[in-house]
Amino acid sequence: MITPHATSAPTFVRTVTKAVVPAAGLGTRFLPATKATPKEMLPVVDKPAIQYVVEEAAAAGLDDVLMVTGRHKRAIEDHFDNAFELEQALAAKGDTVRLDSVRDPARLANIHHIRQGEPLGLGHAVLCARRHVGDQPFAVLLGDDLIDPRETLLSRMLDVRDQYSGSVVALMEVAPEQVHLYGCAAVEATGEDDVVRVTGLVEKPSRQDAPSTYAVIGRYVLDPAVFDTLERTPPGRGGEIQLTDALQELAAGGTVHGVVFDGLRYDTGDKADYLRTVVRLACERDDLGPEFVAWLKEFVAGLESRTTADRRRSAA
Repeated sequence: MITPHATSAPTFVRTVTKAVVPAAGLGTRFLPATKATPKEMLPVVDKPAIQYVVEEAAAAGLDDVLMVTGRHKRAIEDHFDNAFELEQALAAKGDTVRLDSVRDPARLANIHHIRQGEPLGLGHAVLCARRHVGDQPFAVLLGDDLIDPRETLLSRMLDVRDQYSGSVVALMEVAPEQVHLYGCAAVEATGEDDVVRVTGLVEKPSRQDAPSTYAVIGRYVLDPAVFDTLERTPPGRGGEIQLTDALQELAAGGTVHGVVFDGLRYDTGDKADYLRTVVRLACERDDLGPEFVAWLKEFVAGLESRTTADRRRSAA
């Protein structure tokens, strides 16, 4: 087994300054909540999920962020824009705390927006960024995957890109029964504990066909060569243009590496994981945690008491 490594301090001059955040999905797993509200705008405690993603990019030094959105996603653009009337109202009240929280999203980075005209998959969404990115390497951050703000996975991936060139994917070891939910990587060890060479990728394989239990999670640092590959990549699984298929071709040429991550990650694209994420992050907040944890303990104790009482009645 390859031993994961948390991260290391940056030792190279950054060559990546741009991030792409695909946010055009329909969010069908969260209907009816996402009928009129973008899934990326669902709150995780008191911030929309997508703000955590942009904060992560900014913390890694990526100050140019392109959102790839779709129809009915105007709320995302509004969130990362200035809100003059609201800011004026809060300023008049002297509410500097809420005023800063309203202004923060627009100050995180230079944020741009483009629409994905058709829902043709993640690979197509990345291809929509070609004109904005040009011939520069760039990061891709998926809005469903939240990496704990205390982790520095993206910075480590940027280091690996600077060291090895090519493209870099984030990998996490998952249980064999979960491999069908992810793209899975065939890997070879390198001289670094947390870095592997990716020799192949399979999108959502069966347990029997999976090349490993290393799953690709929603962070990528991509070489601009991926655009030419995506241009000729035919629709794959689900009739969509899969980024995994394009990376498979690049991996065959030996230009893809993986960073093995064993830190805190939250999958807000799944209902149960979304709820766990909200609870966990709320518990860790200084302003909410103490009171919320006390209530949570009382609530869980009450559930256990009712369960015990129900079992006794059933036994009688």
